[in-house]
Amino acid sequence: MRVPWRLLAVLLLLAAAILIPLGQKNYLIYVLTSWLIFSIAAMGLNLTLGYAGQISLAQASFMAIGAYTTALMTLAGWHWLVALPIGLVLCFVVGLVLGYPALRVKGHFLAFVTLAFNTLVFLLLRNEEWLTGGTYGLSGMPRPDLGLFSTDKQLSFYYFTLGVAVIAALAMWGIVRSPWGRAFKALRENPVRAESLGVDTRRVTLLAFAIGSAYGGLAGALVTPLVQFIEPGSFGLAHSLRVLLMVVVGGAGSFFGPFIGAAVVILLPEVLRFTEGYYLIIYSGLVIVMLVFVPSGLIGIWGRLRDRFRPQRQMRGDMPEGARLP
Repeated sequence: MRVPWRLLAVLLLLAAAILIPLGQKNYLIYVLTSWLIFSIAAMGLNLTLGYAGQISLAQASFMAIGAYTTALMTLAGWHWLVALPIGLVLCFVVGLVLGYPALRVKGHFLAFVTLAFNTLVFLLLRNEEWLTGGTYGLSGMPRPDLGLFSTDKQLSFYYFTLGVAVIAALAMWGIVRSPWGRAFKALRENPVRAESLGVDTRRVTLLAFAIGSAYGGLAGALVTPLVQFIEPGSFGLAHSLRVLLMVVVGGAGSFFGPFIGAAVVILLPEVLRFTEGYYLIIYSGLVIVMLVFVPSGLIGIWGRLRDRFRPQRQMRGDMPEGARLP
């Protein structure tokens, strides 16, 4: 039986993710855990931006909603597994509401709307001290206790996060391979044509924002027990731009792009620390070079190599594949 190369590559990467942290120091395990968490956040933005073509600068705000919801509930004595779905539902509903401006405005106008929402969430977190602790934040959130499996140690929490990331990735794979996924792509390519083919662009747009926001909430819910301290500055505009950079660098609209982009943004600065004070300059320069020479993201390099050494069958330009109804 012939094993598909994609499945083999995924299994090898999963094996590497399991084996690499063994015997490593807590700081490296923490960095790897951060990579997994931001990969989840980037997966959500990739669905909204890369697949559905709706720009958003508010992903960090949904991470904040998920983080503060789980933090407040776990500090009140609720289990993390109980707080998580409540945070996800809240992010889904808020993302659904935020998607309504996308029905009327597009492009940079939509970016400003989501930017304003991100600023609004930041100000609420900073000023409502009675609930969020204001600039002092919240601390002391417990890590999930799963009975036979404790996540108190850094390595055990890493494997817990890895399991959550795998489940989230499988769910995303099912979404993008479903009729909804094809509807998202049709919306991105040409909304007018998609609507003429029977796609409910209104519903698809709202769903893209809602699902992407829920993934941001999931990432925030994992940040809470990882660092066990959150404050408004952790979810400002800079972090939304950081997640956006992950999607663009990895390759918007590709399934593995968020993982690659998060690895570049989170892991590359750590690799370059041997250059001491110059590592941020080198890192910024490398990112600029990537965006200039590979505008489709790092995943696009593989596409170029594949097309060069294994040309694909050409399809007739007058017979495009139509989008199926969701």
